[in-house]
Amino acid sequence: MPANQFKASILILLALSFISTISFAKEIYRSIDSQGCITYSDQPSGKSQAIEIHNQPSRLLRYVRKVYDGDTIILEDGKHIRLLGVNTPEIESRQRAEEPGGVAAKKWLQAQLKDKKIYLEYDEVKFDKYKRQLAHVFLSNGKHLNLALLENGLGTISIIPPNVRYSDKLMQAQQHAEKMQLGIWAMPEYQLKPIAQIANHAKGWQRFSATFHVIKKNRKYTRLLVNDKIDVRVSNQNLKVFPPLSKYLGKPLEIRGWVSRNNDHYTMLIQHPSSLIVR
Repeated sequence: MPANQFKASILILLALSFISTISFAKEIYRSIDSQGCITYSDQPSGKSQAIEIHNQPSRLLRYVRKVYDGDTIILEDGKHIRLLGVNTPEIESRQRAEEPGGVAAKKWLQAQLKDKKIYLEYDEVKFDKYKRQLAHVFLSNGKHLNLALLENGLGTISIIPPNVRYSDKLMQAQQHAEKMQLGIWAMPEYQLKPIAQIANHAKGWQRFSATFHVIKKNRKYTRLLVNDKIDVRVSNQNLKVFPPLSKYLGKPLEIRGWVSRNNDHYTMLIQHPSSLIVR
C-alpha cells in the first residue's frame, strides 16, 4: 500500500474514533490537503465538506419491579421512571383522589410489562423536580410504550422543552386516539368546556375553549389574556418552540392543561404548542 494511502487509512480510523466521541456535534467536516491527508473537525474550513451523521440514541436495558401508575414505573433498584411526553390520569393515593381513566392506564401498562424487561432512552433533561428519571420506554420488540399509551387514548401528550424527542409522533398518536374517541377522549370529564367555566374546573388535566385579544409580557412569562381574571401563560424561555403568540389572537382556541388559582385569578401554564390549538 502506498504511504499516502496507508496514512489516509490510519487517519480515517482515528477520525471515526473522534466522531464517536463528539456525538453531540451537529456536523462534522472532512478535509483533504494537497498531500492527500484527511482530517476531520466540528468546524468548517477551506474546502471542507460536511459529513452527515446518523446518531441512534442509546437505550439501556433495565428491569421493572412494579408499575406505580399509568406513566410511572419503579425499577428493581428502586429508581422511579417517569415516561416522557405523556401524562395519564392520577390513581387514588393519600395525596389525591382517583381521576377517570387512571386505573385503566395503570392496568394497561402492567399488562405490557409482564416480562419486566425494558429499554430506557433519555432526552436532554434526565430528571424532573421530584428526582424521577425521565425516559422513553421501549420493549424488546421495539414497542414504544409512551407512544402506545397515547395511541390507545390512555393519556394525553405532555411535552416540556427541551425534551421534545418524538414530539411529532406523539402528537400524531394523540390525534388518532382523539379522532377515534378512544379512552379518555370519550369520557365526559375530559370534554371541551368554555373557559368561562374555569372557576368550576375539576382537578387534573382539562380542556377549555377561548379567544384571546391581548398579550402581556413580563420578565418571566408572556401571557394571553381572556380578561383580568383569566389568562394562559408561556415561559419566555419556551417562546422559541412556539410561533409568534400574536398568531393566536382573535382566533378560537382550545387550551389543554392544568388550572392554577390565586384568589380569584385563574391561569394555565402552556409549555408546548401541542397544548394550544387553533380551531
